[in-house]
Amino acid sequence: MAASVPDHVSRLPNDIGGAEAGPIVQVEHELLPWEKRCHALADVLDFRKIVNTEEKRKGVEALGETLIGQLPYYERWTVAFANILFAKGLLTPSELARKMQEVEARFGPPAGEAASDAAAPAGEPAR
Repeated sequence: MAASVPDHVSRLPNDIGGAEAGPIVQVEHELLPWEKRCHALADVLDFRKIVNTEEKRKGVEALGETLIGQLPYYERWTVAFANILFAKGLLTPSELARKMQEVEARFGPPAGEAASDAAAPAGEPAR
């Protein structure tokens, strides 16, 4: 008879099938534009042989149980892609931060974030 393996060893952080949980609330919704772009990015990264599906899955698992539980589905993908591209030396955190600043300058702060909060320099309170 094989030895019993503790559940936390035999399950990866995003393997929640069969775990105790409340009812699943399924809501049909149209994907937001950024979610569609994220999905398209996944397809392009895979097509160009930069990040394949297995790497993406492992990248999401590497986020750990806490982040997986806190981040919505496509945000997990986004963080996993960034980490994978950092590890492969194809992107640096400073390059990503610079590009995010460029996008924010064009389109404004993320939804729900006040313009004054986003515009405050690091370490200074928003006005």
